[in-house]
Amino acid sequence: MTRSYVRKLSTILLDAVTDKDPLVQEQVCSALCALGESQPEEALSACEEHLRLNEKLAHPYRTMILRAMETVVSSHISELDKDKAKAIILLASGEMTKAKDLVCDWQQAASDVLVAVGRRFIGQVMEEMLRGLQPGVLPHFFVVRTLARLSVSNVFGMVPFLAPILSAMLPVLATTKSDTMRGVLCYALQHFSESTLEYLANLDQAPDPTVRKDAFASDISSAYDILFHHWLPSREAKLRLAVVEALGPMSHLLPSEKLEEQLPKLLPGVLALYKKHAETCHVSKSLGQILEAAVSVGSRTLDIQLDALLTALHAQICVPVESASPLVVSNQKEVLRCFTVLACCSPDRLLAFLLPKLDTGNERTRVGTLQVLRHIINSAAAQMEVKKPFILSSMRLPLLDTNSKVKRAVVQVVSAMAHHGYLEQPGGEAMIEYVVQQCALPPETEPQKPGPDCEEPPADSVRAISVSTLYLVSTTVDRMSDVLWPYLLQFLTPVRFTGALTPLCRSLVHLARKRQEAGPGALLIQYDGHVTLPSPYAIVTRLLTVSSSPYLGDGRGAASLCLLNALHRDIHPLLGRRWATTIPLLLEYLDEHTEETLSQKEWEEKLLVFLRDTLAVVSDNTWVCQLSLEMCKQLPCYNGTPQEKNFLYKCVGTTLGAASSKDVVRKHLQELLESARYQEEAEREGLASCFGICAISHLDDTLAQLEDFVRSDVFRKSIGIFNIFKDRSENEAEKVKGALILCYGHVAALAPRELVLARAESDILRNTFQCFSTKVLGIKVETKDAALKLSLVQSVCMVCGAICSSAQAGSFHFSQKAELVVQMMEFIKAEPPDSLRSPIRKKAMLACTYLVSLEPALDEQARTDMIHGCLHSVMAVLPGPEEEAGGQESLYLDTMHALEDLLTSLLRRNMTPQGLQTMVEHLRPWIRSPRGHERVRALGLSACLLRFFLEHLHVSALIPFHNLGLLIGLFSPRCADLWPATRQEAVNCVYSLLYLQLGYEGFSHDYRDDVAERLLTLKDGLVHPDPAILFHSCHSIAQIIAKRLPPDQLISLLLTLFESLGDSDKNCSRAATVMINCLLKERGNLLLEKVPEIVSMLRSKLQETQEEHVLRAAQHSAYLLASQHCEAVVASLLGSPLPFDSHTCSLWRALAAEPGLTVQVLGLLLQKMSRDVPFKESRAFLLSSSPDRVATLLPLAATCALSEVTSVPASAPAVLELYPQLFAALLLRVSCTVGVQLPRNLQAKERRASSSGPASRSLEPCSSAVGALQLALVRGGSEEVVQRVELERGWESLRTSTGHEEGVARLASAMAKFAGPRLPLVMKALVCTHSSVYEIQRVTSTAFLAELLNSNVVNDLMLLESLLDNLAARQKDACASVRRLALRGLANVASGSPSKVRAHGPQLLTAMIGGLDDGDDPQSLVALEAMVGLAKLLDLLDLGDLRSALLHVAIRIRPFFDSEKMEFRSASIRLFGHLNKACHGDCEDVFLEQVVGGLVPLLLHLRDPQAPVASACRFALRMCGPNLECEELAAAFQKHLQEGRGLHFGEFLNTTCKHLMRHFPDLLGRLVSTSLFYFQSSWEDVRAAAPMLTGFLALHVEPEPRPQVDLEQLTAALQLLLKDPAPAVRMNAAETLGRLVKFA
Repeated sequence: MTRSYVRKLSTILLDAVTDKDPLVQEQVCSALCALGESQPEEALSACEEHLRLNEKLAHPYRTMILRAMETVVSSHISELDKDKAKAIILLASGEMTKAKDLVCDWQQAASDVLVAVGRRFIGQVMEEMLRGLQPGVLPHFFVVRTLARLSVSNVFGMVPFLAPILSAMLPVLATTKSDTMRGVLCYALQHFSESTLEYLANLDQAPDPTVRKDAFASDISSAYDILFHHWLPSREAKLRLAVVEALGPMSHLLPSEKLEEQLPKLLPGVLALYKKHAETCHVSKSLGQILEAAVSVGSRTLDIQLDALLTALHAQICVPVESASPLVVSNQKEVLRCFTVLACCSPDRLLAFLLPKLDTGNERTRVGTLQVLRHIINSAAAQMEVKKPFILSSMRLPLLDTNSKVKRAVVQVVSAMAHHGYLEQPGGEAMIEYVVQQCALPPETEPQKPGPDCEEPPADSVRAISVSTLYLVSTTVDRMSDVLWPYLLQFLTPVRFTGALTPLCRSLVHLARKRQEAGPGALLIQYDGHVTLPSPYAIVTRLLTVSSSPYLGDGRGAASLCLLNALHRDIHPLLGRRWATTIPLLLEYLDEHTEETLSQKEWEEKLLVFLRDTLAVVSDNTWVCQLSLEMCKQLPCYNGTPQEKNFLYKCVGTTLGAASSKDVVRKHLQELLESARYQEEAEREGLASCFGICAISHLDDTLAQLEDFVRSDVFRKSIGIFNIFKDRSENEAEKVKGALILCYGHVAALAPRELVLARAESDILRNTFQCFSTKVLGIKVETKDAALKLSLVQSVCMVCGAICSSAQAGSFHFSQKAELVVQMMEFIKAEPPDSLRSPIRKKAMLACTYLVSLEPALDEQARTDMIHGCLHSVMAVLPGPEEEAGGQESLYLDTMHALEDLLTSLLRRNMTPQGLQTMVEHLRPWIRSPRGHERVRALGLSACLLRFFLEHLHVSALIPFHNLGLLIGLFSPRCADLWPATRQEAVNCVYSLLYLQLGYEGFSHDYRDDVAERLLTLKDGLVHPDPAILFHSCHSIAQIIAKRLPPDQLISLLLTLFESLGDSDKNCSRAATVMINCLLKERGNLLLEKVPEIVSMLRSKLQETQEEHVLRAAQHSAYLLASQHCEAVVASLLGSPLPFDSHTCSLWRALAAEPGLTVQVLGLLLQKMSRDVPFKESRAFLLSSSPDRVATLLPLAATCALSEVTSVPASAPAVLELYPQLFAALLLRVSCTVGVQLPRNLQAKERRASSSGPASRSLEPCSSAVGALQLALVRGGSEEVVQRVELERGWESLRTSTGHEEGVARLASAMAKFAGPRLPLVMKALVCTHSSVYEIQRVTSTAFLAELLNSNVVNDLMLLESLLDNLAARQKDACASVRRLALRGLANVASGSPSKVRAHGPQLLTAMIGGLDDGDDPQSLVALEAMVGLAKLLDLLDLGDLRSALLHVAIRIRPFFDSEKMEFRSASIRLFGHLNKACHGDCEDVFLEQVVGGLVPLLLHLRDPQAPVASACRFALRMCGPNLECEELAAAFQKHLQEGRGLHFGEFLNTTCKHLMRHFPDLLGRLVSTSLFYFQSSWEDVRAAAPMLTGFLALHVEPEPRPQVDLEQLTAALQLLLKDPAPAVRMNAAETLGRLVKFA
């Protein structure tokens, strides 16, 4: 093959370049490039010729061809000879300049070709380009642009040509009028200048090292004059930018004198552009270049222009960066670069300009100035060295600015200063303090509210940057260590720096560790000369206090503890070893928790234990006293943080407790009392905690100090007679008294019990009530202050609790008990009865609980009043709205618990049935309250009391529980209360009462009664909203009660239940009827009426009323009747009109109550269902093609009745007994009702029922039969069968004509898996249907039996032989569907009983081949089944049996490969794979021919539009691989074609063709000719794959086999495919044409 073939291929592709699809166009160009890769000159010649001969070809297509040429030239520039290069240059030049107007894509593509050629043939390109540069003639736009681009791509080749280029271009500069042309000339001058500068910078590599800058000075100078003086003032913005971009690099080439001369004009001219352009990046870049050029020549003019320069540049830097545009960011960088140039040449002038700008109040000015300052500190460090003090002093005003942007800029400047030694100078400490102040900013104020001037993200907040800066400066700048240590310590204690504690501590820890490494053993803090440093006591107090809120401020707790650990030697020499173990444990605890999971109480207790341990280790009274003094001194600092102040109070108490000096303790306690802020609740609590903790070690001193304060002038002044009439003073006095009362309570709660008992009444309570009661002129004045009341109640609780927990509490006689009870009850009664607003009643009830247990005992009236008052105070409280689920809900629960504790403590005093009855009597009105929330509370309290009574029951003699019936009668109807929570509590009450009875009968506490325990299992049913389930549970409860209730209690129970019939809650009334009916069960035969009349009466009674008890009575009656007269009841009910109404259905369901009865009913219904024909045929219209099938009534009614009976779970035993008969009859009933219609009169009823609402069961014949079958399976224990078939949507299929067979198969499969033991009898019932007169019944039974063979269960049950014989006999059935299903069943042996296939091999193989040759099936469905079955059997058949049929089967199935039906393609191809698999390594030549002949169809059908076909091809190819005797090909098939793995078809086809051509080159012609057949395939993807296959074969073919291919035929076919309607086909055809270059 000569080169003319490449030319031909190129021509074909070039003709296709006009394709309308862009992707095809792109592929055509790629193919041209592929041809160019092999034969670049031929391809380029073809392109050149095509363009030359087709002058009228539209420019978009010319553009594509030129781009292809540019690709080929770029890749093969070294292979081009001069002649070809010259031809290409001439073509590209002509294409580029053909149109005088700009056609950018086309001319740009031509320009790209010239630039590509110019990388090697710069001389020839320049020769052509210079022809377009005639002196005095304006050159073409793209000539100039191409020259500019050539200067960039080939610097060393172009610079020698610049002189003639410039001399030709310069004359036309002055005459050019077009802005577009001027712009490209500027573009060229810019790149010429940049290339020249690069050339001069690399003279050692240049071809002509003698070139000097002076050689271009004159031309550049002339060009400069025109650009600057004439073009720069243009109104066209793009031109101005192009000019200024050129002036930058040109300024470096100007003579120094010229530059010096022009600077006074040039700089203002450039600066003026800032006002004319929004995007000024190019202006700034050019200005920077001009400034560098001016500095390089030592310009003196620059000083004159400096002010204007600084002003303009400063204005640019002050423009806010309002977007992330690269041009905006780039402009800022270029402006800062200009400032760097000016800083290096005029540092004094620059600072004199900048620093005064810092004093302005304008935000943008100040921020911009700070940015410049930071930049020059970093970039001009040497020039700024001597200016450090000056710069530091100028920062005074910026430090005071409150603007967040200014703050952020200041912090960044401070960071730069730290790295360059500024902060070591005088004034540097102010910078550090400023950063710390910013670290202390509250996080919630950052960032500012969003707006147009707030573009910074939260991560860039002032505080975040300051924290980062402080830490980085502390840890990474070594020179800052001595500056920051110990200076940072003085910021620990001032409150205004609280927000900065975490970063401060982290920095200090790092600095401390660094100093410890430098000098181990030495003290870290030297106080000499550092009077502002905090003392060790101040440090401990501060860090310990803030640690109480460990997660605030980014985790200041852990940071503070780490700093404490680092400073242990400076705190006290003895603490190092102890803190080394205790502090890590605290840190570990914090790591294990989060802010949400941490218990504040537990954490504070751990810190107090740590403090106590520290004090014990130090054991120095002086040190302890100093620490307590510092703690007291710091208390006012925490007025704004109550929680931390509260904790500090506890620390004070702990420290005072460790002090041995009583004078110091009393002095500090006195000061605390005098200085406390009593108006704050948290402070009162903290003060009281402090006194309580202190009293652990100093009880006498604490009480004495409290008493002294009460007597002191300070206290008396606040509660004097004249102040009592002033509201404010009165309020303040109440707060003081409340705090003192709390102090006494905490002292009693925490002090040693043995000491408290002696002082409780004489000192603590006496002083407590003295503080609470106020007398004016001898008259007792009752306080109205709720806080004071609460304080008293809390204090009394603490005192009483302390007394009760004492070891001597049993012998303690509390003389003030009655008085305290009265006081507490007054408080309770004073609370609003309908709402909870304070915890007063909770605390008061808790105090009463303690008081009840103390001697002397309360009298009966006091007990009654207490119970009545507390119940009225709590029970009537209205439930809050759902949204108040926080603190209010918690208060309510705590109050209820307090009431429970009080009632149980009262019950404890009288643990008798009468005592229990008395408590319940108090609750009775609330138990029967019409308000639900009161009932649920009353039942909850009752359950609690009964549990308590049961747990503490001690029976010394067998005595009767005489009021059991009354109590159960009260609680049991509430098991059906409208409120679910009430039901649960009612069951709990009944449960406890039954066990109380057992206890009184003599059973032990740990005895568990099975009957009573059943109550607990019924609780779930009480939660269910369904009334039927609820009352069924009530019935069960009644049964349990009946079994355990003593006979003598039955009357009282019934009487009480009868009272409940009129309960305001209708649910409870109905529950009472259920329980009464259960207790009064009917005995014997009470009904002897005739069955039809009774059934009729029952139905009418049910229609008259909807009451639940009537329904239940009627159902029970129906059950009794059927037990005696089953056949008559069934016949009467079947006579009811269809569809059955709900009352008739309920009566049918009642017949399933007892298994023996149910068996009789089901047997009768089966007889009725099979007695009559299932349908009658009638023609609705005379001309209808097929008669309609209409269901007969009796079988339909029997089917519906059967559904109702089997829907009852109790019918399960009867269904099990009749399982085979039910299953077979209902399955056949389903089969012969498919497509059967209802009689016309019932159709109307069915439509009315469906339109009025969803019916319980469908009357449609097939649906009703399917429903009956499902229910029978469920009741027969085959629920898993129903679920599996439902999951597989088999029930839906079963109802339809098209899906019936599939539905039967799903059912059979599920039966085989989940109901195997039942199959022999089921199969026996179905086998006899092979002679049924109904074809559909034969189909159904065959489908069922066939699917059974798919499971091994038939083998296990020894059913295989009989099934095979039965199905083999059905192969002669007149119905094709039966024959097809019989084949399916025979094939299923492969999956169900694979071990039996070889034994029955000849029989099975004969049947399958017979199916392939079945001529009585025009649709070939039997043949399809035979192919599918044979594929399943082949792997298991004996090869000897198979060998004789192998070729016959292969030839028989080959036509199906390209069948229009997906199923045939898939089955035949998969069978072909199995044939290959069966004879691996042992295949005869004649069969190998079939394998080779099938390769191309299999490869191409991998792209079949149907996934199953593609999957079958994968399998078949994997199986073919070994028979081809090529390991690489087989491995490729195995690697790429695994199921479930994605296939990259192109990659796979490429690999396959590579191995085919390497190992089977002789097959080339056969493979190509076969693929040509598929060029006309009806499937687009297959049609697209065929040329792809051919292309890959061509790609990998060696020279020898190439003659096998008819190139003319192949090329013509591919050329035809280029006109295919599918773009994918055209693309692959174009790609293949590119690959045919291998044949050239």
